[in-house]
Amino acid sequence: MLSEDKISHLSHLILNDIKRGLATLKEDEISVLREIKRLIAVELHLDQEIDLIVRKKLEPYSQKFPEGTPDWSHQYNRFFEEEMRKRRR
Repeated sequence: MLSEDKISHLSHLILNDIKRGLATLKEDEISVLREIKRLIAVELHLDQEIDLIVRKKLEPYSQKFPEGTPDWSHQYNRFFEEEMRKRRR
């Protein structure tokens, strides 16, 4: 989980990139920063939900993969991507 300070820092970096790019802001900067922070929070929450789902999927395997091993990471990433695809339709 990211701290509020880190989320704020990332939000400002994103806003600065938007302002440097070709995009023009239709809202004031404060509103844009709030929306960026909200979107980051939504994505973090989604990642946490999917992490729990994936860990539950890995539990019943007869061949237990110790967390952090290449096999565990491969299965975890495979299930994580699968869940992300389901949610992003």
